[in-house]
Formats: sequence, structure tokens, C-alpha cells
Amino acid sequence: MTYPGDESDRVINRRNAIAALAATLGPAGLARAQQPTQRRIGLLIPYPETDGETQLHLTALKEELRRLGWTEGRNLHLEPRWAPSSDPALLERHGKELVALKPDALLVRSTVVTTRILQLTRSIPLVFVAVSDPVGDGFVTSLAQPGGNATGFTNVESSLGGKWLQILKETDPRLKRVAVLYGAKTAAGGGSYYLRLIKDAAASLLIEVEPT
Repeated sequence: MTYPGDESDRVINRRNAIAALAATLGPAGLARAQQPTQRRIGLLIPYPETDGETQLHLTALKEELRRLGWTEGRNLHLEPRWAPSSDPALLERHGKELVALKPDALLVRSTVVTTRILQLTRSIPLVFVAVSDPVGDGFVTSLAQPGGNATGFTNVESSLGGKWLQILKETDPRLKRVAVLYGAKTAAGGGSYYLRLIKDAAASLLIEVEPT
């Protein structure tokens, strides 16, 4: 599954990501006919449960799944787990709990969470969100053909790295030197995903880049 209109640049978009999640559950009508059987989706979210924006995203997920025929409490059961990224031990525990439940599908957020879950299972269908470089990090074989048990959508287009530098140069034409801040343990490709494009743009703009 690919992003409509641009098969070479992205994995599936947000709505198609939810559609992919629903597709792993099978026909919604069949689940209704087989009540009380319910499909189970495990969710691992790297934020506290009190995070307001994340709760809005969860509400949007439920609404879109309901539009596709999957209603919580009728033919669907959600198993959310909340683990702030600042608590890796909790993330590990919740990840193992969800995999042990053997849900019909998993929905995870962020590169860090996706990495850990794929270390725990290569059989449970997995949909990831907010991942920058799914190919470089080994989550999918390619953007056009993800393969394996994982698919999802990227949160930022890699070409933006060079565009950010161009905007800085347009803001201040005298710009000669830029520091690039990133976390080597959490950034896509250890930082190389964006850094390579930033450096390419820097050469043409006559700007010196200092990774930090």
C-alpha cells in the first residue's frame, strides 16, 4: 500500500493506515455475524495517558474504525498501553504484555516503539505511525512493497531537511554556519536520514553544517 499519487516517496497515508489496520481484522460484517467474537487491537503509545493531544488522536482512530464497520464493544476490543518515552522499562513491559496477548493487530507510534515491538514479534500484523525512515530502520523492505508484518506511514518527508536550510538562508542571506541538533539514539538512521540531505543543500548554499 502506498501514498496515493506518489508511490516512490511515502508509505500509506493516515486514513489508509487506519484502513490497513482494519483490513488485518477481516470483513467487519463477518465479525458481527459471529458475535460475541471480537477482534483485538493492541496499542502502544509513548505518551502518558493524560496527554490531551494523544487522546484526541485515539478518539479520531475510534471514529474512523467505526466508519469502516468496527465498533468498540461490539466487534472490536482495544488494548491501549501508555508508556512515556522517558520510561523505557515501562515501554518494555507493556510491549511484552501486548505481544503476549496475541492481538489480531498492533498499532504503535514512533521509531523507538516500532523498533522494540518488531524485536518482539515478526508475525502479528503491525501498523506504525510517526516513523521517519521505515526503510532505513529496517521496518519495511521498500515503500512500495513493505513486506513482512509491518506497514504504516511516515511523519516527515526526508527532503524537508534541505528545505529547512533553504528557509534559514532566505531568512538571513548572510548565514554561513548552522548547527544541527539531533539525538543519535532516537533520530532516524542515527541522524543520517536528514543530515545527508541537509549537507547536500548546504554545499549548494555555501553553508557550513556542524552536527551536534
